[in-house]
Amino acid sequence: MKILTFGHLFPNSQQPFWGIFVYQRIVHFAKRPGAEVRVVSPIPYIPRWFPSASREKYKRIPRRETIGGLTAEHPRYLLVPKIAMPLHGFLLFAGCYRKIAQLYRQRNFDCIDSHWIFPDGFAAVLAGKILGVPVFCSARGTDINVYPNFRLIRPFIRWALAQSAGVIAVSQALKERIVALGIPEHKVRVIGNGVDIDRFHPIDRQEARRQLGLQPEGFVIVAVGSLTEHKGHALLISALAEISSVHTDLRLYILGEGPLQVDLESLITKSGMKNRVFLAGGKRNEELNLWYNAADLSCLPSSREGWPNVLLESLACGTPVVASRVGGVPEVITSCEYGILVEPTVAELRKGIEAAIAHKWNRQTIVNYARSRTWNEVAAEMEAFLTEQCLEYRQKS
Repeated sequence: MKILTFGHLFPNSQQPFWGIFVYQRIVHFAKRPGAEVRVVSPIPYIPRWFPSASREKYKRIPRRETIGGLTAEHPRYLLVPKIAMPLHGFLLFAGCYRKIAQLYRQRNFDCIDSHWIFPDGFAAVLAGKILGVPVFCSARGTDINVYPNFRLIRPFIRWALAQSAGVIAVSQALKERIVALGIPEHKVRVIGNGVDIDRFHPIDRQEARRQLGLQPEGFVIVAVGSLTEHKGHALLISALAEISSVHTDLRLYILGEGPLQVDLESLITKSGMKNRVFLAGGKRNEELNLWYNAADLSCLPSSREGWPNVLLESLACGTPVVASRVGGVPEVITSCEYGILVEPTVAELRKGIEAAIAHKWNRQTIVNYARSRTWNEVAAEMEAFLTEQCLEYRQKS
């Protein structure tokens, strides 16, 4: 099967771990017998008159590059941040259609595999209609949890979903939201993310701490996620501050970057946690194996999620989790043997962390569970769905 994967969520030379979950699904799909994949991952062109710290980074990304054996094309499209959002889908289509059409003439791919419903899915469906190619849209989280609340964008999202040949939701929770938008249930398939068990696997905890330069003693917690409000790091810091006098050996390492860094640094200082909580910065995906293995516990205190990869990655290393009971999280943490689900509040997080500290976890049980959901299985499910829906599309055409 030949597919064109389309969307801004894909790694590039300047953002090597950007959209890593899309990359993992596609690179494993490409390994299947008879599969062929080309990638179009558009890069925004930001006018010089608009202030933007990202402009130079985007300019350094080549028009074409090889990422993990996959050829990725990077056409440019006009973007005026915060101003052009309702027009974003049309601007993306205008900037990318020529490249998509060129690849279709060269490769005659069977379908377009688009990630992120708006603007990417919308632009992909426009291109597919002109070329007569079925388009599949993958919903990832915010594109369905948040974007439909915007009055000017909601119609574009509903149109893209309705006009696509099929929709992949990474969790049942997202599927239910998509169906609530008026999309037939039979058109939506739940295919959760997987885990790369070659990259994420257990190693000795003390050895992991030694390699990271961490102190060998103490109870270590890691929280992996961007420094944004919905990731809930402020709640987690406050929860730890409340129990720090009882659990004096606790340390938290937050791995991520984002706009709330200064605010979180201030909160850490005000909470008296400067020697307990550390903002360790963003880490490449392949670096996270050491961090999960160095930790006794992983925390995800988000207020919303799709299917967070960090959960299975942590579990594949044998590290249990305390996570918010939101989105697809309960579909990952299906047993109290793997972690503890809480509401995203300071009080609930405090209780969950204290319960996790007191619990005796079976590391091998956790690892075995995570290994039951690999990216190879995800790729097989994806291929089956695309094949089935492409056949139906051709029969209707």
